[in-house]
Amino acid sequence: MDIRLNDTLEMKKTHPCGGKTWKVLRVGMDMRLRCETCGHEVMVPRVKIEKSIRNVIHADADQK
Repeated sequence: MDIRLNDTLEMKKTHPCGGKTWKVLRVGMDMRLRCETCGHEVMVPRVKIEKSIRNVIHADADQK
């Protein structure tokens, strides 16, 4: 799956704050994400994230 730095991920399940979108802060075997609603940051294994993604909004697509 093509996930890059500063992409926005829409997840299948909601965060306890009610948000579904997360911004990618670090990419690798583990990924650091920030909730767009409350600002909470988490470090999660890439495999677990890829299973729970509904949609990827690429950062360069917003600039065009």
